[in-house]
Amino acid sequence: MAGDLRRALALLELEPRRIALAVAAGVAALGSALALAALAAWLIARAWQMPPVLDLSVAVVAVRALGISRGVFRYLERLATHDAAFRGTTSARARLYQRLADGDPAAVTGARRGELLTRLGADVDTLGEVVIRALVPMAVAGLLAAAAVGLIATIAPLAALILAAALAVAGILAPLLGARAARAAEHAGMASDADYSGHAITALDHAAELRVAGRLDEVVSRAGGAARSAADQSDRAARGGAFAAAATPLGIGASVLGALLIGIVAYGPDGGTAGGMSPMALAILVLVPLSAFEAVGPLPAAAVALSRARVAAGRIMGLLDQADVAVAHGSQPVPPGALVARDLTCGWPGSPVTAAVDLEVAPGARIVVVGPSGIGKTTVLMTLAGLLAPRSGAVTLGGEALSELEPHGLRRSVTFYAEDAHLFDTSLLENLRVARGDLDAAGATAALQAVGLGDWLDGLPEGLETVLRGGERAVSAGQRRRILLARALVSPARVLLLDEPTENLDAKQGSEFLAALLDRNTDLVAPDRAVVVVTHHLPSDSHPDLVVTMGEHSVGTGDGVNPGEPLNVARHL
Repeated sequence: MAGDLRRALALLELEPRRIALAVAAGVAALGSALALAALAAWLIARAWQMPPVLDLSVAVVAVRALGISRGVFRYLERLATHDAAFRGTTSARARLYQRLADGDPAAVTGARRGELLTRLGADVDTLGEVVIRALVPMAVAGLLAAAAVGLIATIAPLAALILAAALAVAGILAPLLGARAARAAEHAGMASDADYSGHAITALDHAAELRVAGRLDEVVSRAGGAARSAADQSDRAARGGAFAAAATPLGIGASVLGALLIGIVAYGPDGGTAGGMSPMALAILVLVPLSAFEAVGPLPAAAVALSRARVAAGRIMGLLDQADVAVAHGSQPVPPGALVARDLTCGWPGSPVTAAVDLEVAPGARIVVVGPSGIGKTTVLMTLAGLLAPRSGAVTLGGEALSELEPHGLRRSVTFYAEDAHLFDTSLLENLRVARGDLDAAGATAALQAVGLGDWLDGLPEGLETVLRGGERAVSAGQRRRILLARALVSPARVLLLDEPTENLDAKQGSEFLAALLDRNTDLVAPDRAVVVVTHHLPSDSHPDLVVTMGEHSVGTGDGVNPGEPLNVARHL
């Protein structure tokens, strides 16, 4: 886990100069507080002796200067620390996106949406918080604690030893114990948060379908259960941090009491200087530890931040390690031939599986998968694309298992297009180039015209260079669906796996478009490219080669939608 944290921190690309500036400002801020305590103690004790006022003028001015500098340097430390953290999280996200884009797409599409948002959002933020809550405070605390112990040692070595022990308890032992108690709860808490995000997003994105299937209340209930579980884990972590919170005041009390007793013995019962200690030194001995503990006060929170960051780093690096399985852009050629599934069962980890499927997608095939919502149609398509590992059985392309093929080449041969695929806040042309980077304006225009967006494109102020501000929020649901269809059409894939390609289109246009997709004789999809479509509504005038009906355990073959031989295709998830 520590190794994952070091690797993840490297993603932040922290500049040593900026961290050094933040630490220097923090040391100056708390150093001002420490010097202020020592000088104020000396001033109080010296004023008690009623010297000439001019003897105190320099000390009075210095107290004011230290009081002001403490606030100024604290502000500068906050600026420097947050600047380093924000730059780091920006760099980490940029590197994450780059490595995920260059790596195996299964790392992204094989993760649930809520889990992916947690890893790229909250987990990166947690990693950035290490700079603010852990790295800089720990460095500042170490330097200031050493300075405080050194100052006290010049007055009373035994008092310095007591202060060092109290600082170790408050700044080392308590944070370690608190972090250990919180670590187990944090593991479960992260999982609960991701589970909650997944169920909540599912309920928001698919409320209508879930309500029709009678599963909306179930999904909402699961989201509520995950939220309660996350709250329980947080409560457990709070109990573990209770000792850490109490350690600082206990340490302050022990060090001040010890310094006071040592000072009384050294000063002498009659107010003399039997031990060679002046009244000013006694005041400093008692008051300085109060400021010294200000440096180690944030360390329990720093330990918890490190514990959270270790868990987040493990999740981030797990995602990157999966993506880095293969990143060779000079991809090896994928063998030609059919995409074949034999005794294939599909399912997400920890979820029920579909029944065994036998399916052959030959070049140019037109296949439809139909069935009620939640039956596992999308899961089957993702497994055929190699984005999910089979729960059992095998999927081969050209006679070779998908797991043995170079991922980048596989994605260019077999491509899955989700119904909720993302539209980016960039130009329309760049949104299509997601599927094919060398796409030119003529090809993009032809694709948009093929999906019925020609008139809309002509009306855009900047044509293909029009920026879709806010991504999918810049277009209607039907326009978004057609743009995603155009993206699929321009891809170089030999096998297109389309999930609900006509969703959000009106019934007539959706039926016409779906019929065109499934007809070998149209020029919408080249005759040598295979198409597998998941849909709820199959037009009566369509002519697929094969219809797989999930939930009814049957298959249709031929030119029309006619039931064929029984096949145990799936069972309800």
